[in-house]
Amino acid sequence: MILSFMKYYPPFKITSKILSLSHKIGHELGLLKGAKLSPPPIELRRKNMIQTIQASLAIEGNMLNEKQITSIINAKRVLAPKKDIIEVKNAIEVYSKLHIWNPLDIKDFKKAHALLMKNLLDTVGEWRITGVGIFKKQKLAHIAPPAKRVASLMENLFNFLKIDKETSWLLKACIFHYEMEFIHPFLDGNGRMGRLWQQLLLMRENQIFGYIPV
Repeated sequence: MILSFMKYYPPFKITSKILSLSHKIGHELGLLKGAKLSPPPIELRRKNMIQTIQASLAIEGNMLNEKQITSIINAKRVLAPKKDIIEVKNAIEVYSKLHIWNPLDIKDFKKAHALLMKNLLDTVGEWRITGVGIFKKQKLAHIAPPAKRVASLMENLFNFLKIDKETSWLLKACIFHYEMEFIHPFLDGNGRMGRLWQQLLLMRENQIFGYIPV
């Protein structure tokens, strides 16, 4: 359904496969709830946060493992590249506020980026002002929209989250992730921001998404 009063509505179609997968996910969530994992013990929440941070940063080339990340949380010395350690410390700070960030607030989105990329970028928490292309194996895979369109595209995307009442949060989390990566609003850190915000939106579907590795 297209909302005529919205400037932008993500182009998606709910298929039978999507409905089937959504049903399966709902079933798994029910099993977790039945296992009384909501809310889970503090130690389990901590372990899951570490797993999520490690997995998300590994995609970006960070080499630290779960044991090293645990050591950093415990203020122990870790021998690793400075950049990798900074990335982990930033992610720990951001994910420790997982239940504070408002996934519908574009200001929180930019604040989270500022923390996630602190001491890694010259400009943090600000939309990019240059064009960007995404390469895969030295081949141009995607040219992001012009920088001058980023602000309006992101505002429209957040408006979609707030205005659309028919689409489940499970699907809106996936739609947002795809659209945000397509827009590529920041000079760097888009991948880890997309994964963070998808998890926050999934928590709107069920709070247990805040306690399991995503």
